[in-house]
Amino acid sequence: MRGESSGLIIGISIGVVIGVLLAILAFLCVRYHRKRSQIGNSSSRRAATIPIRENGADSCSILSDSTIGPESPMKSGRNGMPFWLEGFKKSNGVSMSGIPVYPYKDLQKATYNFTTLIGQGAFGPVYKAQMPTGETVAVKVLAADSRQGEKEFQTEVMLLGRLHHRNLVNLVGYCAEKSQHILIYVYMSKGSLSSHLYNESYEPVNWDVRVHIALDVARGLEYLHNGAVPPVIHRDIKSSNILLDHCMRARVSDFGLSREEMVDKHAAIRGTFGYLDPEYVSTRTFTKKSDVYSFGVLLFELLAGRNPQQGLMEYVELAAMNTEGKVGWEELVDARLDGNFGVQELNEVAALAYKCINRAPRKRPSMRDIVQVLSRVVKSRHNRKAHHKKSISAATDEVSIDMDQPENRTPVSEHRREESMDSTDTYEV
Repeated sequence: MRGESSGLIIGISIGVVIGVLLAILAFLCVRYHRKRSQIGNSSSRRAATIPIRENGADSCSILSDSTIGPESPMKSGRNGMPFWLEGFKKSNGVSMSGIPVYPYKDLQKATYNFTTLIGQGAFGPVYKAQMPTGETVAVKVLAADSRQGEKEFQTEVMLLGRLHHRNLVNLVGYCAEKSQHILIYVYMSKGSLSSHLYNESYEPVNWDVRVHIALDVARGLEYLHNGAVPPVIHRDIKSSNILLDHCMRARVSDFGLSREEMVDKHAAIRGTFGYLDPEYVSTRTFTKKSDVYSFGVLLFELLAGRNPQQGLMEYVELAAMNTEGKVGWEELVDARLDGNFGVQELNEVAALAYKCINRAPRKRPSMRDIVQVLSRVVKSRHNRKAHHKKSISAATDEVSIDMDQPENRTPVSEHRREESMDSTDTYEV
């Protein structure tokens, strides 16, 4: 009897131990699969996120908090790639975001072993490259020893994979191997806006082009704020981040510091001195209106041809004391314009810029409002030019009419007017 009791106790004990072990094993399996599913859902959610608007054809540094976190280690995977990219890359050389992945050796050859330097960015050098397809691109190599550079790399790949607009610099590819982080962009042959404003070797940018550049930048930012899903705040708008193509059309570049609006807005203060929103500096909270402030500074930079880091805003405040509402901003004008500008347009643009830098963010206009104002300025100028051409053409027709054959008169002026109306966004350099 005593032997049967001992056997029963031993059997129960073994059963309990086995049950506990099975429970622990089941818990570990469930936890493992839950983590895998969370990572998969996060990647698929980002890959599926697309902007509302289509990309317009060109006519002529911190990763989002919603992406990087404790589950997104920055370590290298089996192939020397960060883990976040290892699962992001397809076997056919195209990432899940649709951005092509290029081998390091191909970029090394395209840049003649990285000797075709065309610029130096905050996070590394930029090279001009000729791809095997014949396409000319700009290759930015992020510093290998910079953790901040790697964060900027992640941000640009993740954001620009889903942001497409004719006034944003397109990311056409990237490379992440051999501890190298390389971004490949559309080549902008005219370089940065800052070089045209401050480099004496460049011809002065005329007034018409400056207004169109402002409108191009405004459209790019308006897309980020209202067309991207979720909205994106650039956080580093400045003249050196505005690039120009061969037609002097402007595109916003450098999204390394950009953040999605949905993430924690109380991050470390990042940006460029002279362009930073005072409200952002004091509260450490960035919003769309932070970009609006930076854009206002850029507008005054276009008007005055003066660097924000060299007393531009003090100059603006002094000028504002002498203005009367929406007029009187002429003293700000860049001397390189040599008086060739429309006074009415100047005052309208300057008044808009002053609203953008209002210390109270709620009193600043939205980027949509800014686009409307600048579009109206451009359209008004176009209408004036079209009316002037029509008047000249009509006067010429009156002189050249053969009184014996009135039916042969051709409505040239009306044709030119319609043709011009279709090309509102074109201008001469």
